[in-house]
Amino acid sequence: MSDYEFVLSTGERVPVVITTRRGLRNITLRPKTRPSREIHISKPWLTPTAAALRFLEQKRRWCERIFNNAPQKVILRSGDEIEFLGRRVMLRHDPARRSNEFVVHDDVTATLIVGGGADMFERRVRDFIRAQFLIAVKQMVRGAPRELWPRRITIRDTSSRWGSCSSSGTMSFSWRLAFAPTDVMRYVVMHELAHQVHMDHSPAFWQTVSQLYGFGVERARYWLNKHGAELHKYF
Repeated sequence: MSDYEFVLSTGERVPVVITTRRGLRNITLRPKTRPSREIHISKPWLTPTAAALRFLEQKRRWCERIFNNAPQKVILRSGDEIEFLGRRVMLRHDPARRSNEFVVHDDVTATLIVGGGADMFERRVRDFIRAQFLIAVKQMVRGAPRELWPRRITIRDTSSRWGSCSSSGTMSFSWRLAFAPTDVMRYVVMHELAHQVHMDHSPAFWQTVSQLYGFGVERARYWLNKHGAELHKYF
């Protein structure tokens, strides 16, 4: 537990973690909104903690803006309805079950029945979504020219990058894209596939993205830039 707290104007108390680093010349400040809301301060060896806290107070408006703009975590419970992979999904908990059951009602609605103890409810929901997301990504990849298919696909929980493509042909995607509209998710997949041709963001690269995606690519890109932070509100 942190020894210090930064109290926002809303009354929320954000833990402050202060570390001392040899060789550091200046105080550095890093507000974190996920997976937990914290403020990390690194200070030079001879800098007093009080000076670090004063520096934090000087940056109050900046910190307040970051935490106010970041989505608050939503705790999922039985009876909640969430959207992922293009469907509105009702969540139900059945402790008598040992495994999950996904019941599809139509093209846009479904029910996820989660088994096991109540303490495992959110984890089981998360793991199910991650697994389904990987399946969906592979399906989207198969819709592109075969010569662009990656050698390997992995999923991660990154806070700043939605996807990446290595020179070895491995592609990684943030599973939180499962909460985005499917056309936005497809945009990220096509974006990374285009890196198989252009390992940069040159005009030729964006032309390849547009060719792979088709009509509406700018709309999908705009949605992600505007609403991307919202994809981190669960778990």
